Amino acid sequence: MNKRVAVIAIWIEDRTVVPEVNRLLSDYQELMRGRMGLPFRDFSANLISLILEGNTDQLGALSGKLGMLSGVTAKILYLTK
Repeated sequence: MNKRVAVIAIWIEDRTVVPEVNRLLSDYQELMRGRMGLPFRDFSANLISLILEGNTDQLGALSGKLGMLSGVTAKILYLTK
């Protein structure tokens, strides 16, 4: 399968799921090219942005698993050449 570059935005409103988010990110670390995390104290939430490179099955699986966690929203943007 062809590799693609994608950005995943992860919005975390429930801090109790942070260990699970980090476990998932660790499971997919071979896809990661960059990661930035920002606290949004006014919203009582955190935002993590990931830049990834992998096939669509891998990228979609990570985004889907993140989005299934309670208190977490994950959105993926695929970049084209």
